[in-house]
Amino acid sequence: MSAESEIDRRHLARAIELAERGRGRVSPNPLVGAVITRGGQTLGEGFHRALGGPHAEVEAIRAAGESDLRGATLYVSLEPCCHHGRTPPCTDAILQAGIRRVVVAAEDPSAHASGRGLGILRDEGVEVVMADGEIAERARLQNQPFRKHARTGHPWVLFKSAITLDGKVATRSGQSQWISCPASRRLVHHWRAHSDAVAVGIGTALADDPQLTPRLEQVSRHPRRVVFDSLARLPVDSKLVSDARRIPLTVVVSRAAPRAATDSLATHGADVIVAVGENEPARIRSALDQLGAARVTSLLLEGGPHLAGAFLDAGEIDEVRMFLAPLLFGGRSARNPIEGEGVDSIAEAIQARGVECERVDEDLLISARLREW
Repeated sequence: MSAESEIDRRHLARAIELAERGRGRVSPNPLVGAVITRGGQTLGEGFHRALGGPHAEVEAIRAAGESDLRGATLYVSLEPCCHHGRTPPCTDAILQAGIRRVVVAAEDPSAHASGRGLGILRDEGVEVVMADGEIAERARLQNQPFRKHARTGHPWVLFKSAITLDGKVATRSGQSQWISCPASRRLVHHWRAHSDAVAVGIGTALADDPQLTPRLEQVSRHPRRVVFDSLARLPVDSKLVSDARRIPLTVVVSRAAPRAATDSLATHGADVIVAVGENEPARIRSALDQLGAARVTSLLLEGGPHLAGAFLDAGEIDEVRMFLAPLLFGGRSARNPIEGEGVDSIAEAIQARGVECERVDEDLLISARLREW
């Protein structure tokens, strides 16, 4: 977009703001918002509210309440779809409404999209404008899970941890609850509610017997719980397995897992998948292949250090969020947040980008993107 398009940028910012209202409700579809204007007046707004429901463009057209939108401009946070899925193509609705100008914040990287919808609109005489710069980056960052899944088939992975000032996640005796403050823990429950899946290792599952559910007053859906458990040691009387028929549970095992143990987990309602590969990073990628094929587009990795290290060695952590608590543990045997093989030299270190810091009561939350899609 040219420098004189400040009005376009303002309306695209509003479309991105609207799109955010669908978070936690539309996956594996992307977040999308739309605004329709004409003559300096906003005629209609919309966003994708629920999986299987009308898309943002159709919501905005309906909100405009006019059958004839000739001369109107549609602002949309993501390229309009042009294929039949759960709903008809948005390009058809745009053309039928008579909209003659479409301004798009970000392209859709999916194989069935990737510029095709924009080509259809151009062929029908619609002026199409693609955003660039900061507004385009905002739109891309909003849909990182959708974009990574579209390009790789793997879920986008957010690793979160709570550490002390000296970088520890537990005392030398293994005690870890609670390092972060209550406000930080409430924030994690929102992240769970916005994720398709939440993952821990078998060490964490055995030590804490967690439920891994978002404990909020209103939750539109519960994420799938995933336990990386190479030998299928998760007890069938654990909270995770006890709830497996109500809230989906996937147990990731290796070929070394005893058949009797995997059969027992399956009998109690767990989905058991076998991760293959010559080492842990390869088995992480195998598991993500299978989770992605099951339409898991985002995964919140909650630990522990061994599993986090395997994900990092596999190159599958996309964003890190660390709560830094005003505590000191000390102790040479106290654990660090990420283990694994790591790197040999500083030159090999993963360079974080887009680092942000904010206060959460007495904690400091540090967020860093490791890659963008």
